[in-house]
Amino acid sequence: MSSVRDMDALLKRFVDEGLSGCGCKVMQRGNTLYEGYFGMADKEAGTPVDKRSVFRMASMSKIPMYTVCMMLYEAGVYNLTDPVSDYLPEWKDLKKYVKMPNGDLKVVPCEKQLTVGDIFSMKCGLPYCNGPMPTNDPTLASMQECMKPLWERGYYTNAEQVAATSKAILACEPGEKWIYGFSSEISVALIEKVTGKGIDTVMKEMLFDPLEMNDTRSRFFGDIESRMVKNYMVGDNNTPHFDPRKLDEKHIPGPEHEQGWARLFSTVEDYSHLMQMLAEGGMYKGKKIIGRRTIDMMRSNGLSSEQLKGYTSMYEAGYGYGYGVRTLIDRQAGNHPGSLGSFGWTGGFGTWCEADPQDGVSIVYMHNQIPNMEEYYHHLVRQVAYGLAD
Repeated sequence: MSSVRDMDALLKRFVDEGLSGCGCKVMQRGNTLYEGYFGMADKEAGTPVDKRSVFRMASMSKIPMYTVCMMLYEAGVYNLTDPVSDYLPEWKDLKKYVKMPNGDLKVVPCEKQLTVGDIFSMKCGLPYCNGPMPTNDPTLASMQECMKPLWERGYYTNAEQVAATSKAILACEPGEKWIYGFSSEISVALIEKVTGKGIDTVMKEMLFDPLEMNDTRSRFFGDIESRMVKNYMVGDNNTPHFDPRKLDEKHIPGPEHEQGWARLFSTVEDYSHLMQMLAEGGMYKGKKIIGRRTIDMMRSNGLSSEQLKGYTSMYEAGYGYGYGVRTLIDRQAGNHPGSLGSFGWTGGFGTWCEADPQDGVSIVYMHNQIPNMEEYYHHLVRQVAYGLAD
């Protein structure tokens, strides 16, 4: 069984090895098993990482977003089998690439409609498209062509991005393959359409306010910007170099800074409210946020054996994928000490989280670094954190 000293020693070791700073909180059934902060939020200023430090969530923004998606499903707003085009009409007549026997690619109409369930499970057939870099991927090139006018303008809403990209050629039939990427942007557009509100307002009203996640947003407010940890970049000689935070421009309020949906920032404390709620069957301080059965549905693996073939990196070993989250399906394959059905996700700058509803355990770990070196840091935190639980 792990001890608090073991986790302290691990996080201290990370910092001693060169990580600028990090924080971690482990809870079980409402009780804090561990909370610790090490290193510097700003090395140059000598500012330590602490409970108020704000981290960039990057793709870990997906868990609260997909939690809201499932809350709307639970409220009867849509079925997962509904065509996305019922809500976003531009997504009706889709086309896909088909590889011919001679190796050539042919563009043909899709046979099936893209469904709500497809976009919640990363099966829309589109990868991420983050810029106009040259590519040999025909689907990505098609997306780049669709996005070119918006990139030239320099700013755009998520709704504009989703509408433009609806003309892209899919890599496969909707629902056929798990492809990490643009499904999240379409899901945000769906939320905005069915609620008639902007995504930031919806997230605040439905999730952040009820969970007292007061420092979790996508646009700077109050003193948040001054509390953001620096995002350090590890150089070729393994010396940390400060990244000038160009990625933070999208957090500045104002339409001229919009680049689709700005990913969230949060604190270890804030995010632990979300993960402990999910670990405790949807309850937070005696209030029901989302139903236990809906969480169980969210964390159930929806990938077939064929689809799992595209989901087999060492980092993802032992996991399948549900609605917006990875979920544990094989403890031995992943060398994972948690229970089957433990679920969570990762952010590209080094954040990681997991909830284990069977044992009521939640784990939130955060650092911001490029590259994030996730397989090294996260798996060590995972094994020590689960060892703290009874």
